[in-house]
Amino acid sequence: MRDKVRWGIAGAGTIANSFASDFRFAPNASLVAVASRKAATADAFAERFGNVRSYPTLQALAGADDIDAVYIASPNALHREHAALFLAAGKAVLVEKPLTATSADARALATAAAASGRFAMEALWTCFLPALSALRDMLRDGTIGAIRHVSAELAYEKPFDAGSRFFDPTLGGGSLLDLGVYPIALCLNLFGQPTSVDGTWKRAPSGVDNSAEIRLAYGGFDAVLACGFDRNGRNRFVIEGDRGTVAIDAPFLKASRLFLATGGPARRLLQAKAREPLTDALFKVARRMPLPGLKRFDHSFPGNGLQFEIGAASAAILEGRREHPLMPLERSAAALDIVEAIRALPPTA
Repeated sequence: MRDKVRWGIAGAGTIANSFASDFRFAPNASLVAVASRKAATADAFAERFGNVRSYPTLQALAGADDIDAVYIASPNALHREHAALFLAAGKAVLVEKPLTATSADARALATAAAASGRFAMEALWTCFLPALSALRDMLRDGTIGAIRHVSAELAYEKPFDAGSRFFDPTLGGGSLLDLGVYPIALCLNLFGQPTSVDGTWKRAPSGVDNSAEIRLAYGGFDAVLACGFDRNGRNRFVIEGDRGTVAIDAPFLKASRLFLATGGPARRLLQAKAREPLTDALFKVARRMPLPGLKRFDHSFPGNGLQFEIGAASAAILEGRREHPLMPLERSAAALDIVEAIRALPPTA
């Protein structure tokens, strides 16, 4: 039995470069090949990382007999097609988030994966970071008591550009698919399926969602989530309990620091809902030194942080699994159900 999974990458853009860079931190995986829609781009990528073969087409990569798994870093709208190509060729697949552009495509991909008998997973890296493992332990141990409210925001200002993938509906654009899937996925990962979904969204000139608010109802608490291209947000993920409050510091998708508050003033700091100069200044202080009633837990890591999903997927493949328990395909499809439920509502002005 091999002790390493041999990986190829489909795509050579920014996220593919970050992914390739983190193989040096994943001892159970090696990067051996890359393919892109442009052969010259694949050649340059392979040269940059060394000991990596380049293929002129994805079909050629799929036909390589010394590759076990492929990371799919193509545009959102192509995820299902490209994943199906590699599954049919007998490769495991790790598909960059969102798994697909629609929930129907996600379930079709799951069917294709089951038929192939190969591993398939959405590459939502945040769920595999060390800080999330520590957070799950806190919640399991009752550190903050019964959960009373969850709030999260992930927003990065992007001027409208009709030619950008972020705003192009044919490429799976929109803030919900690009940003909103992160807080949605964390809620599903930490709390399971909500009992109901509601929210609002605002339309960009191209028709995709420029911003959105998502409200997930759980037994005993609500999760209020927000995403958008219309502003730069606070980008924290906050869980309020009856005995304490825990926050994943910004940017929570990179999850390298947790704050735990048990005292009143510290809890109010973590629970602040709007951008306030005082609370933002106190957060900057708290990142450097202790504050009364506020504990800081650092979970920093080298590289980009993608090595944890690489390692988790590789371990699952080596064990002969078809899915990873932290990121099953049906949960990825459920996240897209929520996105579609919000988009089905009439947009607000």
